[in-house]
Amino acid sequence: MEQRVSFITLGVDDLAKSRAFYEALGWKAHPAGEGKGIVFFQAGSMVVALFPREELAHDAGVENTPAGGFGGLTISHNTRSEAEADAVMAEAVAAGGKVVKPMGKVFWGGYSGYFADPDGHLWEVCHNPFATLGEDGALTL
Repeated sequence: MEQRVSFITLGVDDLAKSRAFYEALGWKAHPAGEGKGIVFFQAGSMVVALFPREELAHDAGVENTPAGGFGGLTISHNTRSEAEADAVMAEAVAAGGKVVKPMGKVFWGGYSGYFADPDGHLWEVCHNPFATLGEDGALTL
């Protein structure tokens, strides 16, 4: 298996509400999902999709347990500076995200905080001074 992630699909309770949240962050929905009950966002070299939670659980062959609590996964948006991280967190809050952990210095030398999207998916907003973001947003350790 090649070492890469191609697709992340987030199970959501209200597809329209979740789409509006991500669009309020400036994400552009790809037309490939129009009218098909799924929303695709091209995110660099990968795709982030929104799909009804119940249908996603069915597709995976697992029980659709209630949302909430920690699911053991976070998604990170890395920035080029602490000021940019603060601005991204402010955008998330303005779009309807809920601050879970305010922005601040962290034990490993970076700067980060967490917000939850409308379905409770945790996003870390992070400035990592030990990594480089390319012009295209690609992260290099």
